[in-house]
Amino acid sequence: MDVKTIQILGTGCPKCKALLANAEEAVKTLGIEAEIEKVEKITDIMQFGVMTTPALVVDGQVKAAGKVLSTAQIEELLK
Repeated sequence: MDVKTIQILGTGCPKCKALLANAEEAVKTLGIEAEIEKVEKITDIMQFGVMTTPALVVDGQVKAAGKVLSTAQIEELLK
């Protein structure tokens, strides 16, 4: 199985931290290999075309923006 690259876009607000925790839990639950990276610089976030944070990016594709996905929702995106 390929190693997925998961990026959490956000400046470090509580919602961003919750999304990061949910992403980590989803990866652990699924037992997949994934590199999870926090992207906190506004200029880097803007390169994804995201205007609202937090946002979840999987393998370079924005999967969700402006909301905290649950662990189960993230698991569905990663399958």
